[in-house]
Amino acid sequence: MEPYADLCLHIDGERVGRGARRVFPVVNPANGEILGELPLADAADLDRALDAAARSYREWRHSTPQQRAGVLNGAARLLHERADALARTMTLEEGKTLAEARIEVMMVAGLFAFYAGECQRIYGRMLVRGSEQRSIVTHEPVGPVAAFAPWNFPAGNPGRKLGAPIAAGCSVILKAAEETPASALGVLQCLIDAGLPNGVAQSVFGVPDEVSRHLLASPVIRKLSFTGSTSVGRHLTKLAAEDMKRTTMELGGHGPVLVFDDADVTRALDTMATSKWRNAGQVCVSPTRYIVQQDVFARFRDGFIERARNLRVGGGLDPASQMGPMANARRPEAMERLVADAVAQGGRLDTGGQRIGNQGFFFAPTVLSEVPVDAQVMNEEPFGPVAIINPYRDEEAMLAEANRLPYGLAAYLWTEDSRRQKRVAREIEAGMVGVNTSMIGGADSPFGGVKWSGHGSEDGMEGLQACLITKAVHEG
Repeated sequence: MEPYADLCLHIDGERVGRGARRVFPVVNPANGEILGELPLADAADLDRALDAAARSYREWRHSTPQQRAGVLNGAARLLHERADALARTMTLEEGKTLAEARIEVMMVAGLFAFYAGECQRIYGRMLVRGSEQRSIVTHEPVGPVAAFAPWNFPAGNPGRKLGAPIAAGCSVILKAAEETPASALGVLQCLIDAGLPNGVAQSVFGVPDEVSRHLLASPVIRKLSFTGSTSVGRHLTKLAAEDMKRTTMELGGHGPVLVFDDADVTRALDTMATSKWRNAGQVCVSPTRYIVQQDVFARFRDGFIERARNLRVGGGLDPASQMGPMANARRPEAMERLVADAVAQGGRLDTGGQRIGNQGFFFAPTVLSEVPVDAQVMNEEPFGPVAIINPYRDEEAMLAEANRLPYGLAAYLWTEDSRRQKRVAREIEAGMVGVNTSMIGGADSPFGGVKWSGHGSEDGMEGLQACLITKAVHEG
């Protein structure tokens, strides 16, 4: 079995090792063992990265679409070749099953391939004013990007943060999560090995508040891209506003699932239970609040409980495992707190609700039902393997609950009524809606939310446009 990666920073084409720097211990969530020590950037490292980003941007912005496409297509091919090794690294660092990790690597490869094509379709237009005049509308790269990625998708999130800026002609400084550094470095290495010039994409790690304040205080950075919690996102938005930097914010959610009495309940259960336990529920679009019409509530709840109890939980490297551990010690603690409060408020604990084993960060698939609206878990994203199933009278009450919170990332609805499908999809307040499906993403589809779940989109043509500015040139 291959050893764990040699961790480093990647600045201006150089792998920067520990030296005298502070370090962060990277832990295997399946057993609590330390995988390696990650060097953390100091102020001099960040200044060097900023200088390289400014210098490389002046060159990369003038690269041809064919050059950018060549790098992105090359990186996609390398991701396919290195998929097994990268997936294993992701499982070691984050805990998700190998099957999920392999799918994630393919997602990044597909995204890079998509942007390889999309960067050749950055079109402008000409406005004819008369025989002696014309106006030209062009789209140009916004400039160096500071990108912050969380740990729950160790390759997918860095891939999103790197693909669009590179396709647009921007340079990018990536700060991926300290818990999952080797995965992010693996994605970056594919781009570098595919011919990306030194300094166009760099990776730094460090104390998050130190890194974000330092990078966002620099006039070099012209755009912030962040995926993470709403509280941190609001803080970073304020920092970016000081210099009027463009922002793309993909923040937290609390995914409602509306199950109507005419739904195919078996299909809804098979789909949405599987989606709930994906990555141990540590997914920003994870379905969480199951808003079920009264006539099918008992059947849906009981079917969900059965599926939760039959789920095989274990280390992600075990092919038999269907759900791995949570990613760090903070998550089981949060689950215990939320479950205890829900029960204290009068909710029912139908299954789960406790840790599994005496090593690692495993938590049992948990189903709560008939939970009062003022319980913490009804208002705070659990970000874990906890499903809340409550009965509601009718469509009006179900929509009111779905839209009650200030979050609006992903929502799901299950009904066979085509008129209701259109009506509820229109009325629900979310950036992405799944109708009789849990599949709400794709390389060609915009990914983002509304309200406290953020603004702007990643993926699709919208993700590329977010890294471009519009310029109108008027000629007389």
